[in-house]
Parts: sequence; structure tokens; C-alpha cells
Amino acid sequence: MDVMPLLLLVAGSAAISAAARRTPVPAPLLVVAAGLAVSYVPGVPLYTLDPHVVLPLVLPPLLHTAAIDSSYLGLRAQLRPVALLSVGYVLFATFVVGWVLYLLVPGLPLTAALVFGAVVAPPDAVAATAVARRVGLPSRITTILQGESLLNDATAITAFRVAVAAAVGEGATWAGGIGEFLLAAFGGLAFGLVLMVPLHWLRTHLKEALLQNTLSLLIPFVAYAAAEQVHASGVIAVVVVALYLGHRAWEVDFATRLQEEAVWRMVAFVLEAAVFALIGLQLPIVLAGLGEYAGVEAARYALAVFAVVVVARFVWVYPATFLPPLLSARIREREGRSGWKSPFVIAWAGMRGVVSLAIAFSIPLTVDGVGFPQRNLLLFLTFTTVIGTLVVQGLTLPPLIRLLKLPGRDTRAETLAEANAQAQASRAAEQRLEELLSDERNALPAPLAERLRTILERRRNAVWERLGQANPVTGESVDDTYRRLSREMISTERDVFVRLRDARYLDDEMLRTLLRRLDLEEAAAYRETA
Repeated sequence: MDVMPLLLLVAGSAAISAAARRTPVPAPLLVVAAGLAVSYVPGVPLYTLDPHVVLPLVLPPLLHTAAIDSSYLGLRAQLRPVALLSVGYVLFATFVVGWVLYLLVPGLPLTAALVFGAVVAPPDAVAATAVARRVGLPSRITTILQGESLLNDATAITAFRVAVAAAVGEGATWAGGIGEFLLAAFGGLAFGLVLMVPLHWLRTHLKEALLQNTLSLLIPFVAYAAAEQVHASGVIAVVVVALYLGHRAWEVDFATRLQEEAVWRMVAFVLEAAVFALIGLQLPIVLAGLGEYAGVEAARYALAVFAVVVVARFVWVYPATFLPPLLSARIREREGRSGWKSPFVIAWAGMRGVVSLAIAFSIPLTVDGVGFPQRNLLLFLTFTTVIGTLVVQGLTLPPLIRLLKLPGRDTRAETLAEANAQAQASRAAEQRLEELLSDERNALPAPLAERLRTILERRRNAVWERLGQANPVTGESVDDTYRRLSREMISTERDVFVRLRDARYLDDEMLRTLLRRLDLEEAAAYRETA
């Protein structure tokens, strides 16, 4: 097996994604553009997007990281708009896009058109959250987009299965379709609810951080595979488990949390970069199979489908935003009045991604021994829709938000809330410390007891200092100066340890122990002021 193409894909996409952080262009767009450009470079291997790899091996960890970083309480507060988008909008887009394509393409069966509608219905989780983080959307909009992107893949995959069953003549009926949808939704929910408690129990009872993190890496794959075995939604199972684990992450050992965060950030970075590179690299494969539709006709279909996908989201989002408060005084009281700007941003943030392409490549090759109707055209239209939404909507979303002057996150209010919370926690910790020190079994020398009090005092003051004035000489905040001096001190200690190792006063094992201790202290100092 030649692993060099895989290594080139991971290394190249990661390098471009890292470079994109220094540009105003969102990383997913730059990686996709690079994939498009590289796809026709002589000697570049042909990368085929295999749905049997993407769906069970790439989608679960990406959903897991997105759900872990989400807020269970925030999603619960926005459950109505999230449900309307992740279920209602996906089904609406499936039928609208499918019906329009059925009218556009001569000879295309309605069932095949609905298969395509389900393919392009779900906005992409990675693209939506990446852009939302980059442009600093208001927290409510970010929560809604994250919640939608976590759950809409389950709706789309189920709708796709029902449409494919109808297209291949397996006797699919409305009752059967609704039954399969309910099995997928409630089955995935049930698997998630059953798995989340024992998995969390295992995480809190394993004693080694290495074993805990190994379990953490396996969790999304276990949840996905277990649910899919009985045709339930693996997507929902993964999301439910991850939301629970994220909500109760405070119960896990601190060493596990530190390692787990670093590991999952690395996994998400590599997978996201590779996924968007794969999107761009599919261009030669898609164009090679286009056949009779090559040229102006294919471009006309692509533009029409792109327009329908964009317009259909606006057609759904605005009524879904304004009608429920008009019809329900309870909703109106709980959510207040919405202006037109927030729904506009939500409607425009409908970028499609790798899930749509993966589902499209899983369309059957044949139906009763005959080729699936216009399969190559459907693949091409999926590709152009994904690229079109990523480029057009992804590039214009940041300036659109600035143009609409949406209020961003109130960082000062958040810092004040953090400072008040830290003050309450520090007071409780000080009281507990004095109780412990009053017990003779906890006797400490005065300098060590005072050091514990100083640490608490530093933590309490650090957040308030963030609101203070900058140093008039250096321009640094108090936090920046503290962090810089702490790094200088630790760096000096590190140099001495290395010099002593080189002089054979310390062996390498002792050096690693001492350096790890310094690393933890540096991380603690950074987190105190971050």
C-alpha cells in the first residue's frame, strides 16, 4: 500500500490551513482553493472521496469535537430554532431542490431528483463553525448554527436512504419513510442516552490519563458504529454522547482534560484540513464522468441549483423565525422580538461541505442492472453547489456581518462575569483552606500556607487586571507582563536543567521529569491570564 499520497494530503492541507490563519480568508476556503488548483498539477495522485471512509471514520470525530465544544445549556435554550433548521429546513430543502431539478432536467425521475435534494440539503458543520468563530458572531447565532450543523446530517442521511429506496424500487412508502426517520432519530437518541453514562463512568474511573484519552478517541466511533448497526442514526448518537461528556467534563481528572484538549484539537485540525482539501481534489473525477452534460448545459443547471439552494434557505428561515412568536405568546415572551439582520445571517451561512459530497458518492451505480439516472450529473451538481456555497457565501459572510453591524460578543461584560465568578470561587476556597489549616493533621510551615493564599489572591486579581490600563512604557497589559516574566523565569530554569544534563549531572529521565513540571507551571500561568 502506497502511503505517500495520504501523507502528502495531510501535510499539504495542514500547512495551507496553518498559513490561512495569517490571512483574512477563512482556512476552509483557502484549502478548497488549493485543492482545486493542485488537482490538475501533473503527477498529483487521484484522490477519490470514499463515503465508506468519510461517513464512519471522518464524520464521527468531527461531530464529537464540535459537540464537546458546544454548550448543552445553550442548545437547550435554542432548541426550537435548532430543530426547525436541522429537521424542518433539511426536509424542506430536500423537496424544493429535488422538485426544481426534476422540472429542469429532462428525463430525470422525481425519485432521483429527491435523492439529490437530500444530498445538498444539510449545511456543513465544519464550515459553519469555522466561519462563525472567525467572524465573531453573536453567541445566540453561533449556538443556533452549531446546533443545526450537529444534527442536520442525521436528517439528510435518513432522507437520502428513503429517497434511494424509492429510486431503486424497493417499495418505499410515505409510512415506511416516516418509520425509518423515526427509527433513525429515536434510535440514535436512545443509543446516545444508553452509552453516555457508562462511558462517562469509565472516563472518571480509569486512573491513567493515557488510558482515559485512548477511550476518548474511541468514543465517537463506538457510538456511531453501535447505532448504525441497527439502522439508527450514528450522528445523533455521537452528538448526544459528546454533549453529555462535555457538560460533565469537570468531573474528569485535570491531567486527562489537558491532554484530551490538546489531542482533540490536533485531530480536528488535521481532519478539517484534509476534508476541505479532498473537496477541491474531486474536480477531475467529477468532470471526467460528466459525459453528455459537459459545457453550457451543465453550467446552466449548476447555476440554477445554486440559486435554488440559497433562496430556499431564506424562504424557510424568515417564516421559521417570525411565525412562531406571532402564534405563541409564550415563545414571544421567552425569545423577545427578532430583527431582520440575525435571520439574514443565519440564512446566508448555509455553506455545504464534505458530507454532501460523501453522500453523493454513495448514490448506487445501478438500478435493476441499469445505471442510476443521471448519476454523474448529480455528482457534478453536488460538487458545484458545495464549491459555490463555500466560495460565495463563505467569502461574503464576514463583510456582510460587518456591513449589518451586528453586535459582537460583549467582551467587557464577559470579563466582569468571569471576575465575579472567580471572586466567589476564591472566597469559598479561602474559607475551605482556613478550615483545613485549622486541623493539626494539615499543618504546614507558614511560608507554604502563605503561598497557597497568594495563589488564590493571584487568581482572583488576574481577571480584574485584564480590565486595567496598559503599561505606558511597553503597551502591555498587566496579564501580558505577568505571562512574559513567568516565561522568562521558566526559560531560565529550563536552560539550567539542560546544561546540567549536558554536564552529566542529571540523566535524561530526570530532565524529562523536571521539564514536564516546568511545562505544567507554564501552562498554569498562561491559563490564569488567558
